[in-house]
Amino acid sequence: MTDLHGMGEKAVAAKYALQKLQVAEKNTALEQAAEALLANQTYILEENAKDIKKGEANGMPVGLLDRLRLTKERIASMAEGLRQIVELPDPIGEIMERFERPNGLQIEKRRVPIGVIGIIYESRPNVTADAFGLCFKTGNAVILKGGSDALRSNIAIVKVLREALSRSGVTEDALQLIEDTDRAVTTAFMKLNRYVDLLIPRGGAGLIRSVVENSTIPVIETGTGNCHVYVDASADIEKAIAIIMNAKTQRIGVCNACESLVIHKDVRETLLPKLAEALRSKNVEMRADADAAEFIPDSIPATEEDFGTEYLDYIISMKTVENVEEAIAHINRYNTKHSECIVTGDDGAAEKFLNEVDAACVYVNASTRFTDGFEFGFGAEIGISTQKLHARGPMGLKELTSYKYTIRGNGQVRD
Repeated sequence: MTDLHGMGEKAVAAKYALQKLQVAEKNTALEQAAEALLANQTYILEENAKDIKKGEANGMPVGLLDRLRLTKERIASMAEGLRQIVELPDPIGEIMERFERPNGLQIEKRRVPIGVIGIIYESRPNVTADAFGLCFKTGNAVILKGGSDALRSNIAIVKVLREALSRSGVTEDALQLIEDTDRAVTTAFMKLNRYVDLLIPRGGAGLIRSVVENSTIPVIETGTGNCHVYVDASADIEKAIAIIMNAKTQRIGVCNACESLVIHKDVRETLLPKLAEALRSKNVEMRADADAAEFIPDSIPATEEDFGTEYLDYIISMKTVENVEEAIAHINRYNTKHSECIVTGDDGAAEKFLNEVDAACVYVNASTRFTDGFEFGFGAEIGISTQKLHARGPMGLKELTSYKYTIRGNGQVRD
């Protein structure tokens, strides 16, 4: 069985070493890591192909295969993500507040690393590089536990990154991977609060629920995405169709893909026949309520379960509403607090939607697919937080920091 305590001790030692690094040293190591990914892409792709072959043999759904698959372009994007992190300001040491007390104490609130971060994730090997880059820039050591589906890919990426760290004169233990696929090891990892300061799960609802229920380490939930697009009465129909098609079909296996469509009753006749034709061209199965089905003869009746489902597949649900208030109520009932969109030409409806929809990211006239650390200019992301404590939405560098107070005096004592 994996020596988790040994890994924890190495991570703690690494976090203190990382906190001594200067910005230039961290950036040089990240540049080396980006170059290493590109230089070793043949090796990484060969190992990824073995994971893909195993997934296909096991009947893995097409959406999850897409999450698992690496290409030269995706590896280039991973490397670019690391380079973007290099260009971002280092938040560590930032003075968040500074004030003086009447007794002369000088108090500063400054940004510091969290320490050791654990990440449990499924299928997506690009997370390996993203997590490393963000944690490293912020002076955090990281222990990764990827899914068995992507084991060979993750081992290859971590090997390449650790070698790059070593060449840069930085401890390899800044990045560690738990290779054991035994579920008991994963459960034991969740109890490693002696060493790990924060645990972040990335994956499906089952994984996130398991971590939240079993971890003794503080957890940030990163979300499943039952994301909606609401087409308002004043929407530009062509714009709505383009947004829906991008949000639904550009990549189906991601948490910011649209899973559910909400339609104002007044746009059914103009929107639905054209939209249905576009969705058919991508082989998307439409599950519609009775009012929407009137204009989509080949749709399947939607159930209440459909309205709350993250499909990660070529399926979309459709709900008809009377007004923006009903749309907001429907979305707040069924969403997972991830990303929601309104397509509208009405500024009042847009503002109401922005203010009242309960989600980490709320859009007006733009695809939900932009909920992404790379797209937000964060270089990459550690995940999309769907909770409200500490961090919410795409988690970049600042979300991987804590703070401490430093107090300077000249001999003050308390009465």
